[in-house]
Amino acid sequence: MKILIIGAAGMVGQKLIARLLADGGLGGRAVSSMMLYDIVTPGTPDALWPVETSAGDLSDPGEAERLVADRPDVIFHLAAIVSGEAETDFDKGYRINLQGTHHLFEAVRAQGYMPRLVFASSIAVFGAPFPEKIGDEFLSAPLSSYGTQKACCELLLSDYSRKGFFDGLSVRLPTVVVRPGRPNKAASGFFSNILREPLAGKEALLPVSRDVRHWMVSPRTAAGFLVHAATLDTKKIGPRRALTMPGVSVTVGEMIEALDRVSGEKRSTLIRDEADELVNRMVTGWPRDFDAERATELGFVPDSSIDEIIRIHIDEEMGGQLG
Repeated sequence: MKILIIGAAGMVGQKLIARLLADGGLGGRAVSSMMLYDIVTPGTPDALWPVETSAGDLSDPGEAERLVADRPDVIFHLAAIVSGEAETDFDKGYRINLQGTHHLFEAVRAQGYMPRLVFASSIAVFGAPFPEKIGDEFLSAPLSSYGTQKACCELLLSDYSRKGFFDGLSVRLPTVVVRPGRPNKAASGFFSNILREPLAGKEALLPVSRDVRHWMVSPRTAAGFLVHAATLDTKKIGPRRALTMPGVSVTVGEMIEALDRVSGEKRSTLIRDEADELVNRMVTGWPRDFDAERATELGFVPDSSIDEIIRIHIDEEMGGQLG
């Protein structure tokens, strides 16, 4: 089995690679080769199979064609301009998130075979007004450029799958928390910052109200969703190829309480409230809670609580020790 991971240098891509290496394959099948691609060259992991790394811009002419020339059996498309940057740089967001994805789909179609294609979508495809708990039948009506780009790609994926050009699945990921490393330009980045930084003994800024509620998943579980999507029998899904993943619905205030509870210390004193009008406007228009019945019935398993999500970060990124 040949695997292509686009966006392999990103946090979710790295977690996916680690999961595949730990499993020794994908869905019980051996991996014959792996191509890792991103805007910067991904690191080469110590794998049981040959690994090739490459850097480039998926929206550039010829890039997508080059990536699928070897006909990978499974394609994970994780690359995107994140929410805040897509909102402030309109042209770049559409070029990367929509045009780049369309280039990929067209390149696969031109090859004339039918790989499994897993696309990392987002709950940003939903926009207010919405019910407190969004069900699988609720319409996709985004209120951000990022959400609109993801929604467009979902529609394209469903149509290309319907036509038999590839066997695709859009995985609507909750906001991934706790992201390791440095803050990025995602509007949702503060959800990780207010946990990661205090756990490391550093100050974090909180740009929104503490009663803001959001839908979350750990990096470990997000990688598990992608693996499950790549091995799922899509005959069970039908023509609706976009699935909202299960997650944990929690307020910022509840996150902060869990921070102190799990750390066993008053780490919340390192969080400083500093309002940001743009971030607050975007985040308050995002979904808060879901009834992800379809995904749950198909075997996607969420984290149990925000406490578990914090513990995963401490165990996997901090060696089990607080900073």
